[in-house]
Amino acid sequence: QNMSSINAQQCASPGCSKAISSRLACPKCISIGLPASYFCSQSCFTTNYKEHAKIHKLAKQVLAGGDNLQSASGTVCPESAPVETKSSLPDWANKFSFTGNLRPAMQSPRRAVTPGIIQPDYATHANGVSYFEQNDRASNTAIRIYKDWELEDLRHACEMGREVLDEGGKALRVGVTTDEIDRVVHEACMERDCYPSPLNYYSFPKSVCTSINEVICHGIPDYREVQDGDIVNIDVTTYTKGYHGDLNETFFVGDCDKDSKRLVKTAYNSLKVALDKCQPGTLYRDLGTAIQKHATQNGCSVVKTYCGHGIGELFHTAPNIPHYHKNKAKGIMKVGHVFTVEPMINLGTSGDKTWGDNWTAVTTDGKRSSQFEHTVVVTETGLELLTARKMDGSEGPCTVMPEWNEEWFQR
Repeated sequence: QNMSSINAQQCASPGCSKAISSRLACPKCISIGLPASYFCSQSCFTTNYKEHAKIHKLAKQVLAGGDNLQSASGTVCPESAPVETKSSLPDWANKFSFTGNLRPAMQSPRRAVTPGIIQPDYATHANGVSYFEQNDRASNTAIRIYKDWELEDLRHACEMGREVLDEGGKALRVGVTTDEIDRVVHEACMERDCYPSPLNYYSFPKSVCTSINEVICHGIPDYREVQDGDIVNIDVTTYTKGYHGDLNETFFVGDCDKDSKRLVKTAYNSLKVALDKCQPGTLYRDLGTAIQKHATQNGCSVVKTYCGHGIGELFHTAPNIPHYHKNKAKGIMKVGHVFTVEPMINLGTSGDKTWGDNWTAVTTDGKRSSQFEHTVVVTETGLELLTARKMDGSEGPCTVMPEWNEEWFQR
C-alpha cells in the first residue's frame, strides 16, 4: 500500500476523524492477517487501543471457527450416505455439553454457485474473510446515506430475499430436514441470479441459517428432520446487483405449545414496536428500550450478544443496533439510512452459548428462542420495509409492519 492511498484514509481510532499522515499501523492487525489499520499518532493509537483491540478478538474467533468449519472430517457426509450416518452426531458433538434437547446431525457437502452470478468479496476467500468489511470497520466514521438510484437496486435485493424466504417457508413441514430447506433456498437464489450471502461468510458452510427451538441464531442446516412441535427460524440474505437484503421469520411446525406461541408472537411484536419508532431524528439506542419493554411485559428476555446492523453494499456495517435497554448505540436516524432490526427473544434467561461448530448460538438454559427481522430504509415520513411480506391487494411501499397473524407462520 503506497503513501498516497494512506493519506486518503482517516485514523482507525473510533471517533477520530483526523487524516493519516504516517505509516503508523497496528502490528497486531498485520500479524493475524487483517488489513493494516493506520493511526494519526502514537498517542491516539495508545489511548484507543483497548477499543481497537476488539477487532483482534473478533478476527481470532472468526478465523478459528473458519478453520474448524472448513474441515469436512466428522461434519459432512454425502446425501447418498445411509440414514444412520446422516443422522449421527458430528465429531465435535460427542463430548459437547448441550444446554437443551436439540442435537446436530451431519451436513451435506457445500452447494455450488451457478457460474456468472456476481459474488461478494468473501465468497472465494479461504476463510471467508470480507476485507471490504474489515476496512470499513477500521475506518468508517459515519452511517451511509443511500441515494434514490442506489435504493432501486437495494430494493430489488430485498425483494429477492423476501421471495427466497417465502420459498423456504413453503418447504417447511414435519419430517423435512433443514438441509432440504437449504437446498430450496440455494436453488431459489440461483434462479433469481442471487448469491446466498451466508455461504462462506467467515466460512459459514450453508446458504441459509435455520435455528430450531433453543437455537438463538446462526443454526447450520443439517440432516436432522424437523419434529412436530418445533419452532424454526429461517434467516435469508440475498446478494444481487451489488447489494444485500436480509430478513428472517420464525415458524410453528405442527402442534406447538402455548409458551412457544407466546414466545413467537412476542418476538414478532418486539420487532414491530421497534420499527414503529423508526423515523428521522430517532436515536438508534431507543429501539432497544422499546423492544425490552415489550419482551419483559410478555414474560420474555432479550439476547444482548447479537444486534441489528447497517446493510447494503456490505453484509454488516454501521450502525450497530442493540435490542436491549440502556445500550450505548451511537447515531441518529436520517433519511437514506438502511439497516436491519432483528431482536432475539428468549422464553427463559437472556444468556447464550455457542456450540462446538463455532456458529450455532443457543440459550444457556435450553429454553426456546425466537426472532424476526426486516431490512428497512428511513424515509422523510418514517420508514419503508424493504423486505415486507407481499399482501393481497396492497400497492406501493410498505411503511408499517402489519399486525400479528399466527396463520402466516403455521406449517
